[in-house]
Amino acid sequence: MALQPATDVRGCSNYGGNGNGTAFDDDGWDLLYHLLLLAWLLAVVVEQLLPVTWNGRKAGPIVARALLALVTAVAASCCVGFKLLLLCH
Repeated sequence: MALQPATDVRGCSNYGGNGNGTAFDDDGWDLLYHLLLLAWLLAVVVEQLLPVTWNGRKAGPIVARALLALVTAVAASCCVGFKLLLLCH
């Protein structure tokens, strides 16, 4: 929300016209926003692979915690990210 994207179709750069538009003031943020979502997902994966995350746990809880973290990160990226990116296209 710090980038102040359009949250309604009327806020899109192509409102009332044809073609693809963007929800951001700068077109470059369409790509950078995807990369930020990917970096967040990779950070979750790296955090799950750190040995300190496994400290004192057995294999079952480690795998369950990792899967829950990854599923939550992917679901949040899809719900928040793609709705915003598909708003103006």
